[in-house]
Amino acid sequence: MTAVSQSKLPLKFRFDRQLWQRFVEIAQPYFYPPGPRSSIQFLFLILTQLVFVVAFTFFFVVFLALIGFQFAPKFFSGLVNEIIYLKFLSSLGKSSIEIFQSLLTFLPAYIFLVLLIASSGIFYAYRRKLRGREQQWLVLGLLLFLAFIVSSLNVLISYVFRFIDNALNGRNPQVFWEFLWVYGITLVVAIPILISYRYTRRKLALFWREWLTNTFLKDYFSNRAYYELDSNAANTDIDNPDQRMTEDVNSFTTTILDLILDILDSVLDLVAFTGILYSISTQLTIGLIGYVSIGTILAVWIGTKLIKINFNQLRLEGDFRYGMVHVRDNAESIAFYRGENLELSQVEGRLGRAIRNYDLLIIWFALLDIFQYAYNYFARLVPYLIVAPLYFAKQVDFGTIGQGTFAFQMVLSALSIIPTRIQSISSFAASIERLGMLYERFRQWDRDVVDTGIVNYSSTHFKVDGLTLNTPNAEQTLFQNLSFELTPRQSLLVVGASGCGKSSLLRAIAGLWRNGTGTIESPDYTQALFLPQQPYMLLGTLREQLKYPNLRESITDEEIQSALATVNLENLSVRMGGLDAQKDWAAVLSQGEQQRLAFARILLSQPKYVILDEATSALDVTNERRLYELLQSQDITYISVGHRPSLIDYHQTVLDLRSANHHSWQLLPAKDYQFAS
Repeated sequence: MTAVSQSKLPLKFRFDRQLWQRFVEIAQPYFYPPGPRSSIQFLFLILTQLVFVVAFTFFFVVFLALIGFQFAPKFFSGLVNEIIYLKFLSSLGKSSIEIFQSLLTFLPAYIFLVLLIASSGIFYAYRRKLRGREQQWLVLGLLLFLAFIVSSLNVLISYVFRFIDNALNGRNPQVFWEFLWVYGITLVVAIPILISYRYTRRKLALFWREWLTNTFLKDYFSNRAYYELDSNAANTDIDNPDQRMTEDVNSFTTTILDLILDILDSVLDLVAFTGILYSISTQLTIGLIGYVSIGTILAVWIGTKLIKINFNQLRLEGDFRYGMVHVRDNAESIAFYRGENLELSQVEGRLGRAIRNYDLLIIWFALLDIFQYAYNYFARLVPYLIVAPLYFAKQVDFGTIGQGTFAFQMVLSALSIIPTRIQSISSFAASIERLGMLYERFRQWDRDVVDTGIVNYSSTHFKVDGLTLNTPNAEQTLFQNLSFELTPRQSLLVVGASGCGKSSLLRAIAGLWRNGTGTIESPDYTQALFLPQQPYMLLGTLREQLKYPNLRESITDEEIQSALATVNLENLSVRMGGLDAQKDWAAVLSQGEQQRLAFARILLSQPKYVILDEATSALDVTNERRLYELLQSQDITYISVGHRPSLIDYHQTVLDLRSANHHSWQLLPAKDYQFAS
């Protein structure tokens, strides 16, 4: 997980088609399966659900209003009379409550009923494609419904304050206290709804994060992508995949819901309050649109700059964190080398790059703050400048000033979603870029797993035919035209000078390195066990260490203790506090103990094939003999890499890769090689 060079970074980050495509690729699968024209179908379903929620909300609001007439008839009568469409009905001689009741039998009611039934039918038709995704659609529908209710409550509150202000101006205490009670009751109803709305948003973001993270993790552990993205592999242009699957996924799912729902809230507020604002002053409405348009243009320009800086900050923070983790994982080696000064210099360098980029980020945040503060404070003056002269001219009542100001702020907020959220939008865009690059790399491996020339086949034995192996970056050829075959229960020792490609041959056999030509036949990986020079110690209990990688599921504690005794670790369990003890095993066990523990895994897993890469280098000759004699007694085919002459005694065939410069090799019986040496 090394840092990607600056030259590999995209030169520009902006709101363009590629960003939108990456957004859809990441966001859509949670709600709708990918496929031809799936994006269009997904958007169609979103619109369908929106229609369903609008129709359902219509009947819900009418029902609540009918209840409201029973508790506050004066308020709801005044509210009805403020709505132009209902004034037409009232001119026909109907009371306010009769007008609302007529909505249930009037044309709009039938239209909304048809929309409700039609949208339900569409979702029923798509039920098979949405199977397994019912929860997210239900929660999303609930969020949309709550958003409509919250917007309706805002409209209701604007009228409550208008009537309260008029009562104050007219010195009418009876009306004042009545509507103050209405406001109190409205708050009692509104607060649980608002809390439910915020809670549901966070809950859906949590569900989405869990699903998306699991999706990335499955891709990460498929096709050995975790190895291909490792800093030792050829594909290092995707920096810090761990950070992308943790911090960036969390940022993506949280921010996307906040943005989408805030945009929906803005649209609803825009529709609800523009009518109020327009009825107060046409000039106020036009001036507001012009003011916001200028602010949006400036915000987009600032945001474009912030996206690149945020992208770099995420990368540099990940590099700094990885440097600290690297020091922690290699603390003992660093201490032996007395490498503190060099490590400190490297970590400080990573920190310095992150600090310098963040300093640039602070400068742009300051410019953004200047813009946003000026934008918000100057906006407060606009409604007073326009509405106050209307009040002085007695064209509007006193309550209209408060309602106009409230409506102006709501419409301003609705239209200012980009200027006020540009910081989070820029961070969000950077997360999309990083997740999109990782997603595309996973899909690339799904389509074609690194087509590099070496062909791997599954077989019941090991066979290498005409293998020429290059390093992943193709800078060096290790050996050419190598061929050998291992029948069941045979053993092969690979020897040669350092750098000639001994361990690289094992990587090629395992399918990790594919750069070269030739064919390799090898057994299924579920039947093989690999023992490196530095055994892998997973995070877990001693029992889990010994069972790893769980080739056999049912392993008893008695078998575990017997295996430990066989590899001369009979007291390990007692010394460590039992098989359920959890420790930093790479730190508490010596390398020799770790190598013996790895041999115990062979006894417990009982693989048919074993590959050993200097797996006894930390053991004395006596323990090495004991373990290899144990290996010979098993029904196992094995390949070893090593330098010790004593290893020849435990193998039937020797493959000598010779010098790293000549690319030559020879294969001969172990007894002949031993004699020749």
